[in-house]
Amino acid sequence: MTAQTSAANAPAASGGQYSHAQILRILGGLMLGMFLAALDQTIVSTAIRTIGDDLHGLSVQAWVTTAYLITSTITTPIYGKLGDMYGRKKLFMFAITVFVIGSAACSFATSMYMLAAFRAFQGLGAGGLFTLVLAIIGDLVPPRERAKYTGYFMATFATSSVLGPVIGGLFAETSSILFISGWRWVFLVNVPIGIIALFVVWRTLHLDHVQRKARIDWWGAVALVIGLVPTLTVAEQGRTWGWTSGRSIAAYVIAVLGLAMFVLVERAMADDALIPLRIFKLRAASVTIVASIIVGMGMFGGITVLPLYFQIVHGASPMTSGFLMLPMVAGLMIAAIISGQITARTGRIREFPIFGTAIATVGLLLLFLFVDADTPVWQVMAFMFVFGYGLGNCMQPLTIIVQNAVPAKEIGVATSSATFFRQMGGTLGVAIFLSILFSTVGDKITSAISAAPAGVQAQIAQNRSVVAQIQNDSSVINKLPVDARHPFKVGFADSIHIIFIVAAAVMVLGFLVLLLMPKVELRGQSAADAAKAEASGAQPAQKPEPSVADLVGPPAHGATEDEPPRHRARDEALATVPAHPGDELPKHASVDADYHPRHVHD
Repeated sequence: MTAQTSAANAPAASGGQYSHAQILRILGGLMLGMFLAALDQTIVSTAIRTIGDDLHGLSVQAWVTTAYLITSTITTPIYGKLGDMYGRKKLFMFAITVFVIGSAACSFATSMYMLAAFRAFQGLGAGGLFTLVLAIIGDLVPPRERAKYTGYFMATFATSSVLGPVIGGLFAETSSILFISGWRWVFLVNVPIGIIALFVVWRTLHLDHVQRKARIDWWGAVALVIGLVPTLTVAEQGRTWGWTSGRSIAAYVIAVLGLAMFVLVERAMADDALIPLRIFKLRAASVTIVASIIVGMGMFGGITVLPLYFQIVHGASPMTSGFLMLPMVAGLMIAAIISGQITARTGRIREFPIFGTAIATVGLLLLFLFVDADTPVWQVMAFMFVFGYGLGNCMQPLTIIVQNAVPAKEIGVATSSATFFRQMGGTLGVAIFLSILFSTVGDKITSAISAAPAGVQAQIAQNRSVVAQIQNDSSVINKLPVDARHPFKVGFADSIHIIFIVAAAVMVLGFLVLLLMPKVELRGQSAADAAKAEASGAQPAQKPEPSVADLVGPPAHGATEDEPPRHRARDEALATVPAHPGDELPKHASVDADYHPRHVHD
């Protein structure tokens, strides 16, 4: 065994804490896994139009996104539960492997339907990447210290958010690389990154997992599939089908029946449920989950429309719009690092998501009040920084709070639940906000044309064939004369205005929900140590408990060998209890908090 592997394994074997250097080595593999999932979300969306044109299936491109979204969302709580039951290292490596195989398969697709099938398989692995990374760091580091490492994860998320559009645009615009179509590298780029992540995780990550027997919630998983497949499908396809069409109504009915079945199954499964319902009885957990849905709606809704604003109103390319998102990403990273450092030093965390939703609301209001078709880009970027700074105070604190609220043995379930509900909120947010955009943009453009000078109206009338294509392909705006473009940009900007104010209202609701958060006292133990302590029957104490001698007090003044029986009983008890928490116990004594049961090396 190498020195590096031995060093990483030492704390796990001895039950001690990992050092900062060891955690950083492990974080390398974890962040590569998170980078895979985060990069994929942005790089594919940038190149999807080119992919659809090449595979002659642009009209069905939404199914490529929907297939991936369905499988990745459904498997998120499943990975969380299985990680608690069987350990997380092998499960994480399995998720990376499935994702890499799915990515390689996508690069060989010859039709959009084949690509959708391979994307669905890829999503089976993606569902475990985010949630297992956050649960593993919870196993390694106590909640209070965990906050210090949030900046690394935010940096990963931020880097992928910027690089995704840039790399996706580069591959989409390149005809071929090494005799392979440029867009196929959108998927192939995941393969070397995934292989490196697998190697780093295998070499550095060593976890001790306490075995516990539990029933596998198969029926819960089936009910979740029945409930979520129509929900996510109609969220993606509703604008095309019509929200009140027969297909949409059928999807609503099936979704309600599936979710009702899921609740009944989870109640019957009790502690073995995929998402135990008793988690919602914990006030900190229930407030966090509701807030995660709301913050997810506001966050993903805002992130979706801002690149559209830059591309449509300011004529930026997908690659350029990725760079223009940098201020929001910077605000997110700075807030995550500052809040993490303050939490690590003071133990205070409740205030950050409350403060964050308030700041995010201010950022969205600034975008609503001062951004229009003629606003300078630098001013928009300044408001985006404020919005990002607010989000940075919400994301990781909410995850840490929910992890801290549940027993250590269920940290995977708690993490996956928070991630799952945030993803659901984001999906609904994107569906709602894009629906608002495309349902209002026609009227807004008409109003802007009516208010334009007569000469501009005449130019637009001469280009009716181009105008008819705008809602399906906004790039045709650039084919109009310069003066004729402005009313269309005004129409899009006015529609995006509505989204900003709705998102601000959503964030206000999140702020009000978070005011219900109870006082949060962060544990001083990592989840792995706390779980072993719980399994041994001892309380995972924050600090050593006083000995029996401290509680009983010294012998009565003047006591002799003929002291009363109650004193003799006291002294016999003292003889079996160590004076200090680390002393060895006699064989007949009770087990103390430092004794660990037999556990499995993951």
